[in-house]
Amino acid sequence: MDAKSETYFNGLNPAQLNELANDAVGLLRKLIATSSFSKEEAPTASILAGFFHERGIAVERLGNNVFVRNHFYDERKPTILLNSHHDTVKPNPGYRKDPFDPGIEDGKLYGLGSNDAGGCLVSLLAVFLYYYDRNDLPYNFLFAATAEEEISGTGGIELLLPELPPISFAIVGEPTLMQMAVAERGLMVLDCTTTGRAGHAARNEGENALYKALDDINWFRNHEFERVSPLLGPSRMNVTVIETGNKAHNVVPDTCRFVVDVRVNELYSFEEVLELVKANVGCEVTPRSMRLRSTAIPVDHPIVKAGTSLGRTHYGSPTTSDKALMPFLSLKMGPGDSARSHTADEYIYINEIGEGIELYIKMLDAIL
Repeated sequence: MDAKSETYFNGLNPAQLNELANDAVGLLRKLIATSSFSKEEAPTASILAGFFHERGIAVERLGNNVFVRNHFYDERKPTILLNSHHDTVKPNPGYRKDPFDPGIEDGKLYGLGSNDAGGCLVSLLAVFLYYYDRNDLPYNFLFAATAEEEISGTGGIELLLPELPPISFAIVGEPTLMQMAVAERGLMVLDCTTTGRAGHAARNEGENALYKALDDINWFRNHEFERVSPLLGPSRMNVTVIETGNKAHNVVPDTCRFVVDVRVNELYSFEEVLELVKANVGCEVTPRSMRLRSTAIPVDHPIVKAGTSLGRTHYGSPTTSDKALMPFLSLKMGPGDSARSHTADEYIYINEIGEGIELYIKMLDAIL
C-alpha cells in the first residue's frame, strides 16, 4: 500500500486494509487458475460459494451466479448492489505465459481474467465483507458475482434480476482505473436484407440487390444524429458485414444482406433509432436484440459526488457491460485498465486491488 493507506477512516486501518487486500488477491489467484469461459463458469461459481461458506455467510446461487446479503439485511432498507462478473473470454492467441498460471512478477498479477474483471470482482467482494457485520447501516448490501457478461448472455445478471430486491443503485466492477464511467453507449445490431431479381450478368438481366443495398449503406454511412451527448458524443452507425450468397460471378444477386452496428448515446432510445432507420431505407431491417441499452447515472448522484470529492473524474464509456441490462441507476468503476482487457498476458497490479478497495469504501462511507 502507498502512503495514503496510512489514513484511518471509519475504523479501517492499514492492517485491516492489508488483510482485505491479501484475501482478495488470494481468491483472485484461485479464480485465475480455474477456467471460467462464458457459459462454463460452474467451477469458479463453486470457488466463490465456498469462499463465503468458509466465512459462515449464507450463499444463494442461480445457475452460475453467486450472490450474498449482508448479515443485518433488512427488507425495509434500500439496497446497494455490488456486482462484477467471473466469466472470461478465451485466451488471446498471442499469450506467451500460461493464461491459467496466476504468477506475480514486478508487482503484477498475471492471468486470464486478472484485469477483466477479476480485480474488480474481488475488490468489491472485499468491500462487501467490510460492511457485512455492520448493524448501523442505512442501506443493505448485496454482492453478486455473475456469469456470461463477456457474451451478453441471458444466463448472467439478466437471469438474476428477478430474484433481487429493489435496488437503490449499483456499482458495476469493470476496469476503469478507478475513474467513474457514469454513462455507457447502448448496442443494437441490425440485420438488413435488400431484395432484387436474379439474372445473367452477361445480358445485364435482373435487378441487382447489391446495387440497391448500396443506397441504404450510404445512408447509414452519412447519417448524423442531431442529439450529441456531452458524455458520449453522437450516436453512430457502421455497416460491418455484407454478403449476397452468390458463388457464381455471372449471376446478378437477388438478395443482399448486411449488418449494421449501432452505438446509441443516452439521448436516444432504441425504438426511436429503429423508427428513424426504417423511415429512411428501403431494405428490411430486423434488430437482433434491444437489450443492451444506453444508461447514465446523474453526475449529482451522491455516489458520483462522493467520487468527485475524492479526486475521481467521470466520463462516458464507449464499451458495453452488464450495466446496460440494469433497470436501476449504476456506476461502472473498478481497478485495472480497460486497455489490458482481452490482451495477451493480461495482468493487474497488486496495489490496484488494495487501492480499489480503499477508494470504494471511502466513497460508500461518504453516503452512509
